[in-house]
Amino acid sequence: MVKKMPQNDLSKSLKRLTWAAVAFIFAMIIIAFADKKGNRAVSAVAVAVTPLGEGNLLINEEDVLEAIERNYGFVLEGTPIAELEVGRLEQMIETDPFVADADVFVDAEGRVQVEIVQREPVLRIISNNGQNYYLDRDGFKMPLSEHFSARILVATGNIPPFSDDFMDPEKKHTLKDLFALRGDLLTDEFMNALIEQVYVTNRGEYILIPKLGDQKIILGPYENIADKFKRLKVFYKEGMPYEGWQKYSEINLKYKGQVVCRKR
Repeated sequence: MVKKMPQNDLSKSLKRLTWAAVAFIFAMIIIAFADKKGNRAVSAVAVAVTPLGEGNLLINEEDVLEAIERNYGFVLEGTPIAELEVGRLEQMIETDPFVADADVFVDAEGRVQVEIVQREPVLRIISNNGQNYYLDRDGFKMPLSEHFSARILVATGNIPPFSDDFMDPEKKHTLKDLFALRGDLLTDEFMNALIEQVYVTNRGEYILIPKLGDQKIILGPYENIADKFKRLKVFYKEGMPYEGWQKYSEINLKYKGQVVCRKR
């Protein structure tokens, strides 16, 4: 005599078989789609660069497309998607000094989408030895761009050559002081609005150049910056209105507790 399967067990078995069949069909559809997509060719390459403030671009779509073609030796349009190494393409784009991050993917239409985040310059270096470049907020060296000149603090004068380890806390480097001084100026609303250039003397001291007027503000060594800024602001607030902006050619803050001025 054949023993019948209980109704509940039969129902559960049918449900499991149904779900297994659905999963199998779904998997086959995905495999078929992936195979079809892999056999398709790249239809286009679309580049989107996130602009800096006020919509500025240091690198544009044409630059990126030229870099891709130069690296691969041919345009990507028409290349089988299966042969496209997305990771390699991202790494190649990120070697560009203007690129902080690149994200590459292929959409459902076979287009290669390239999304780029630019590095943001925060300090420009123009040294006596002929170097002219930007530093971003991480201290990464960037060349000048043919598309846009950033309006940021400029450091000039006797600045030693760039080195990758200039931010090393165990080492002394003029670039590290300039980078820190840029941060001091940026966080002080008055000083940030006042100063547009820092000059480094042959003795390694710093001179601030205001945006208005032609006075020189002698900062001296990079030390006691908060106190020097405080003395300068008091002088501008209490002394300048009576003396006038054009009376002095030099304002010296390097002597402790003093503001020493030189008349024209």
